[in-house]
Amino acid sequence: MRVTVSRKAHFNAAHRLYRPDWDDAKNENVFGKCANPHYHGHNYELIVSVTGAIDPETGYVMDMKVLKDLIVDHVENAFDHKNLNEQVLEFKQLIPTAENIAVVIYNKLRPHITPENDLEVVLYETPRNFVKYNGMSC
Repeated sequence: MRVTVSRKAHFNAAHRLYRPDWDDAKNENVFGKCANPHYHGHNYELIVSVTGAIDPETGYVMDMKVLKDLIVDHVENAFDHKNLNEQVLEFKQLIPTAENIAVVIYNKLRPHITPENDLEVVLYETPRNFVKYNGMSC
């Protein structure tokens, strides 16, 4: 039997979607308001889920306190109240779209999750726009 446990978190961050090798007109055409050279921000909501077998000794798939601490240490401390483009190393050469942010979060957390457990990251950029990533490629 496999069960999924989830922890919800949030962080606030600014970003700009643009490619420096494109001119302003092309960036605005592709990314719209998100290409604003003065940046813009979001109140991101994050759901991290771990799926696995229930440990017969503890009754846990994963200790939720451990999951909470991992999210704080590797996501909230790294991203909260930051300009993602300028202050987060992973986005120096990577456009901080919701898709890329979700993959970066997954990659930060995956090494800390037991290999036999599955990990999924759901990132809400707005209440209506969200992405999911579980490490699977098509």
